[in-house]
Amino acid sequence: MTIKAVFRGLCAGIALGFALPAAAATLTVATVNNGDMIRMQKLAADFRRQHPQIELNWVTLEENLLRQRVTIDVALQSGQYDVVTVGNYEVPIWAQHGWLMPLEDLGADFDREDLMPAIAESLSYQGTLYAAPFYAESAITMYRTDLFEQAGLSMPEKPTWGFIREAVERITDHDKGIYGICLRGKAGWGENMAFVSSLVHSWGGRWFDMQWRPQLQSDSWREAVGFYVDLLRNYGPPGASTNGFNENLALFQAGRCGIWIDASVAASFVTDPRQSTVADQVGFALFPSRGDLRNHGNWLWAWSFVIPAASTNVEAARTFVAWATGRHYAQLAARESGWANVPPGTRQSLYASREYREAAPFAGIVLEAIDVADTHSPAAQQVPYVGGNFVSIAPYQGIGTVVGQQLSAAVAGQASADQALAVSQHIAEREMTRARYLQ
Repeated sequence: MTIKAVFRGLCAGIALGFALPAAAATLTVATVNNGDMIRMQKLAADFRRQHPQIELNWVTLEENLLRQRVTIDVALQSGQYDVVTVGNYEVPIWAQHGWLMPLEDLGADFDREDLMPAIAESLSYQGTLYAAPFYAESAITMYRTDLFEQAGLSMPEKPTWGFIREAVERITDHDKGIYGICLRGKAGWGENMAFVSSLVHSWGGRWFDMQWRPQLQSDSWREAVGFYVDLLRNYGPPGASTNGFNENLALFQAGRCGIWIDASVAASFVTDPRQSTVADQVGFALFPSRGDLRNHGNWLWAWSFVIPAASTNVEAARTFVAWATGRHYAQLAARESGWANVPPGTRQSLYASREYREAAPFAGIVLEAIDVADTHSPAAQQVPYVGGNFVSIAPYQGIGTVVGQQLSAAVAGQASADQALAVSQHIAEREMTRARYLQ
């Protein structure tokens, strides 16, 4: 390459407003295998055109495996990954340990002030942003409007669990292969326990009392988990104990689920006629609550990009993160895939956009679900923790994983709900004692 060519390339980079690393770099990017992340990889040709000196090496893994590998790598500061996708559970804990690079200044296109305040707060530690959100979500109820009409049912905007039970019984048709409800059964603190934690909070339960004593054998836990296990055993699809977000998404898109209660990010996928056979027969409501409670699960999650402190390509990584989470990417996704498929939940400007609201009939209910989530007071009772679909303490990852395994076994019929909770209570007490939360 001639000196003139190099100079022209530098000038082009400066004109577009992004920094160019001094030397070529290969970034290893570890991402979850969700639909929005897969779409991003396809659109990454735009990044390579802007930054030909930065190569991208993708490591795409299912949720549980990603968490396991990334947690080990970041904790040991091995430097295997330059950019990883994590959630708002990990960010403040890892930032406190000094394992992450701060991301306060990602340039004008990132526009930090445009982030949803609750999302920005959840990705910060001591007022400093340590993660850039790619998409964010609460949890909502998705349902087949045609099946409800046939059964003479009308879904309330704020359903109760009692109504959900009645509806599931009336729309299940095993002969036609239509299951009344699909819920996460796959074991994992971020898989089935994301749903179960939200369910228990919406039922009036809590993980721990104010002295950090586990509450997994309380009446609220027994009632909520018994309800969950009964629904999946009697009205869920075969193999429900191994179904996570992606498996249930495929079932719903194929017309096999009457009701699916899960992450709001799914809304664009179930209403996309290119992917869903029931795209024009989907309705939306908030996450259910118990009749005497207003708590709608308090699920709040953001799949976000962080840069491990051990990365040797920090400047190139910042350049990539700024591209993937900035306003330019939203415009690119809208142009290539339609406004309904722009990564949701992170930016105030997206929900103020007429184009997005017209293209995404679910935008209003998703925004409401995010707005009503109260992660500082996730339970009806007082709790010593924050978080809705998780508990924001370091021991939770291990506890949630093991409890998830117990409840998955109960869904599979290998144990009763009460037996699963008895084992879970014992494990939680042991781990909280080891972590010195309990004496």
